[in-house]
Amino acid sequence: MGSPRETAREPASPSAPAPAPASIQARSPGSALVGQRESDLQEQYSNLCMEKSQKINPFILHILQELDEEIKKGLEGGITLNIAGNNRLVSVERVTSEDFWILSRILKNCLYINGLDVGYNLISDVGAYYAAKLLQKNQTLKYLRMTGNKIENTGGMFFAAMLQINSSLEKLDLGDCDLGMQSVIAIATVLTRNQAIKAINLNRPILYGEQEESTVHVGRMLKENHCLLALHMCKHDMKNSGIQQLCDALYLNSSLRYLDVSCNKITHDGMVYVADVLKSNTTLEVIDLSFNRIENAGANYLSEALTSHNRSLKALSVVSNNIEGEGLVALSQSMKTNLTFSHIYIWGNKFDEATCVAYSHLIQMGHLKPDNTDVEPFVVDGRVYLAEVSNGLKKHYYWTSTYGESYDPSSNAGFALVPVGQQP
Repeated sequence: MGSPRETAREPASPSAPAPAPASIQARSPGSALVGQRESDLQEQYSNLCMEKSQKINPFILHILQELDEEIKKGLEGGITLNIAGNNRLVSVERVTSEDFWILSRILKNCLYINGLDVGYNLISDVGAYYAAKLLQKNQTLKYLRMTGNKIENTGGMFFAAMLQINSSLEKLDLGDCDLGMQSVIAIATVLTRNQAIKAINLNRPILYGEQEESTVHVGRMLKENHCLLALHMCKHDMKNSGIQQLCDALYLNSSLRYLDVSCNKITHDGMVYVADVLKSNTTLEVIDLSFNRIENAGANYLSEALTSHNRSLKALSVVSNNIEGEGLVALSQSMKTNLTFSHIYIWGNKFDEATCVAYSHLIQMGHLKPDNTDVEPFVVDGRVYLAEVSNGLKKHYYWTSTYGESYDPSSNAGFALVPVGQQP
């Protein structure tokens, strides 16, 4: 395959153009701002929009005003700029590719911003080109979330080309961006050499055919990459042969800690490979198998590995896997002997009375903390039942809570157990 830079064509620059508080979060203190602001960011943005005949986006303007105010208060470094378009509380004017073109020119010299969330906006492959171009020059951005922007295969290729050059970005979320097979393969190929990326989200690409090429190439990447901590491959139409490719690679990989293969077509036969890996792998801490079909046999394979061999896995999600009482009880038993195995998510399976009693007993005896699962026992007429309380591995990934803290550990156990750069 040719270089991604040779394959992706550069788009023409946008010509003339086509409020809610932003979540501006200061993380660890950074170096003082010295000579980085010739004028306020909001003023720079307004002036540049006028110069380029681009309509001012009030959403972006409001966020930059907030940031200017925080900087005047002495905020230093470690800033995550949240310009996501999925704010449930207030209507926002979503960011277009033309808006991002202007914004990228502002952010190019903002060395105190190391996280940018522009998820769920109207950014296309043209906007992806400017995002990739920004990252080729900016060495302080550590986290970029593009989730839900339809950048498609062409946009994905721009990011693949960027990853050949950038050596500072640690976390890239391209989930639900309609990536094509070509760009997924290109990104996987580039990551065999990139030593900076710690977390990559490739959820829900648009794939055709039954060859599972994406898992073949990602498997090859895992054999050579020893820096990646978190890999998200939700909705890849992955079958047992695909999970086998990943598991074969995990025998040679000693860095991956979070594997998300939820919403695929993996059955109990695929769990044979996962269970075998768990018997020797000492790195994996979180596995998300939600919305597959591993059934009792698959749960039993996992239980046996977790009971007798593995002492590194901390969290397992088997939500909606057609598991009945036998398999669910087996997994509960493994928590009694494996003290490392502390988080389990089981909602959406077939609970019987034995299941309800088993998990109620786990919680009562302190083997399973209430915040570390998605069920809660209750009693009616002397009989124990289980109620759903949350999907704790990534509860707030797709939506913003109306109150409280969205990113607390009990709501996002996967991210809390395997923290990589900026959250979410």
